[in-house]
Amino acid sequence: MRVLITRPEREAVTLATALSQRGHVPVIAPLFRLEILHPPADFSASLAACQAVLLTSANGARALAEASEQRGRPILSVGDTTAATAEGLGFNAVTSAAGDGAALVELVRQRLDPKAGPLVHVGGVDLALDLGEALSRHGFDVRRFALYDARAESVLPDSARAALQARALDAATFFSPRAASQFAKLVGEAGLADSLRSVTAIGISPAALAPLGKLPFKATVSAARPTRQAVLDEIDRLAEAGVQGQAIMSDAASSPPPPPAPPPVQVRRGLGVFGAFVIGLVTAVIVLAGAVISLPFWPEQVQVLWRGQAVIPPAPTPALDLQSVQAAANAVANAAVETARRDLTARLDDLEKRLRAMSAVAAEKPTGSDPAVAELRSRVEALEGRPAAAPPTGTPAAPPAMPAGEADKEIAVLRAEITTLHTALQALDQSVTGQREQTKALGDALGARNTGEQKALVAARASAVIGVAARLSAALDSGLPFAADLTLLAPLAQGDAKLTEVAAALQPYAQAGVASRAALAASFPAVAKAALADDVADDSFGERLLGKVRGIVSLRRVGDDVPGDSAEAKLARAEAALDAGDLAKAVDLVKSLPPQTARATSAWLARAEAHLAAKRAIDALAAHAVSLLGAVH
Repeated sequence: MRVLITRPEREAVTLATALSQRGHVPVIAPLFRLEILHPPADFSASLAACQAVLLTSANGARALAEASEQRGRPILSVGDTTAATAEGLGFNAVTSAAGDGAALVELVRQRLDPKAGPLVHVGGVDLALDLGEALSRHGFDVRRFALYDARAESVLPDSARAALQARALDAATFFSPRAASQFAKLVGEAGLADSLRSVTAIGISPAALAPLGKLPFKATVSAARPTRQAVLDEIDRLAEAGVQGQAIMSDAASSPPPPPAPPPVQVRRGLGVFGAFVIGLVTAVIVLAGAVISLPFWPEQVQVLWRGQAVIPPAPTPALDLQSVQAAANAVANAAVETARRDLTARLDDLEKRLRAMSAVAAEKPTGSDPAVAELRSRVEALEGRPAAAPPTGTPAAPPAMPAGEADKEIAVLRAEITTLHTALQALDQSVTGQREQTKALGDALGARNTGEQKALVAARASAVIGVAARLSAALDSGLPFAADLTLLAPLAQGDAKLTEVAAALQPYAQAGVASRAALAASFPAVAKAALADDVADDSFGERLLGKVRGIVSLRRVGDDVPGDSAEAKLARAEAALDAGDLAKAVDLVKSLPPQTARATSAWLARAEAHLAAKRAIDALAAHAVSLLGAVH
């Protein structure tokens, strides 16, 4: 399914990635621009005094991470997406209500005590639910801080306008009543409300669909639960129901007996130059007379073109705001990298300080360089090596012997001193060994932190590549140039051979863009008619004339069930493949046509092959980004 995403830029990229992995085609059209606000002066004091922080959106988690370095405060979030965002930003005590605002109020009432302290609610300028009013009934003191603002767009984004004008959407997603109300306003101002008759509106809740009541949607569907996962499941369910409905219609259409095959047309050749000229002249006169008679009933633009009075100017192509797209993608990558770098740098500085302190202590107290330790060891050795026997003959006379009682006392004192010295030496050795082990542990921890920082940078880089791939895919589907989107890959491709290869493959098509699949399908009938006319005509004058007549007025069979290897059968199957979305199969069938059809099909084939080449490169880019994320985990 082709799904319109109206969420702000950061959430839209994440949702587009999930849709692409499920086989859908996302069209990103943000209705709001996110702006992080500076926290007020009393925010830090309120945060330090609160018992928990309440978050009602993923943007609130990002704004909280920008406003404060604290990550240990308990977090209570409205849903799983908000909780996952907070955990990814380093908050380590996050609990999800897995629902809506009412579920968050119930979670606070069950888990927290009003007497334990106030609560801090971090949100945006516009709120769908006032938690302070809801929780005050239960005795809680809630202090609200607006740390971000979602600024509404003044006009419908170019991607949404182009998709609606081409009627290329199957579904549109809405995650808040404000987004639905803004969409209804901008669609009405653009005059595109009638283009919604084939689109299904999918809301995260019935309240999110309420402002869309006056728009002529094909259907409105509310998710079973107010979560992003439930919205994705609803899109999958609608896609599966659409496939089953096509299968049922196909079975019903195939149940009646097939109509009898038309009799073969016998083509007689050899009319001669005169006969062919007469037939061509009569046919031309009939066609010209019919055109002149029906001229008053033609549209005014066609009448003007017939008379040669003016040339109808081509419809203006909606321009894509490339600067805003580039700025938004840069903000996505820079915010993720800067947040991870700031958190890891603080922790790394702390570890380095502790490592330097332990290294200094270990250097100051080595076992063999302390004078006190050396003196103790020399005294122990002197005492242990003191001679107990009388000196041999010929040596100087020893001093008079001490009384037996005094000698015993001195020996006891010396033994006690030796024991004390041994104990002190063992304690000192153990202290130095412990300090060395702690120094080694700190060094290992420092290496692990460096590895974690590298993983965070790779994850942020992969997320930015996924965002660029989503924008390139949207440009491919709309047939618009994507040179500005491609420049976003330049800083990400440094040192990455695969990204450099993909960027080089897309560069030839970036300035002018490639034809969209819808445009290729729309131009194919005229190409098929011209190719069939060239295939029928031979080199004789009469057959060339008949070929030209068939190029003006011709009948051919269509559908994927036309048998045979004739040019007519292959053109019919190629057109059916285009209608089914299989451009590669259509290109292969057109390439297998006889050589005389090349003049009619070469231009179309060149446009189709350029589209396929760009599509393969963008798919390789998305796959490489996913592999980078997988390598991090």
